[in-house]
Amino acid sequence: MTEKKPKRPHHVYTLLVEVGRKTGDGLPDGASGAALMCYASGVDEDEAVRETVAVLKTADMNVLEVTGYGSLEERLEDGHDIEDDERALMDRALAENSVVVAQSTVFLED
Repeated sequence: MTEKKPKRPHHVYTLLVEVGRKTGDGLPDGASGAALMCYASGVDEDEAVRETVAVLKTADMNVLEVTGYGSLEERLEDGHDIEDDERALMDRALAENSVVVAQSTVFLED
């Protein structure tokens, strides 16, 4: 009988994802891309990034860059002020073991 590895706890990571244009991405006409603030569950930040990129690719998003801001615990240790609505979205990502896109900022071409 094989021994089961103990399950590693999941944490929620705050990620800023920059996306470019791609056919079917759902961005408005005249947009050159967007920045998406995401909360993603994972055993570590690398897993949270991989899951976020995979989810966004299934939505036909062209992921260009991902910046990680750490887990909830790390952000609190760094003195970040986390509002109740932001914490609720993080709780949702953890409970659902999912990626939550909390905010998007569209970049418009000049």
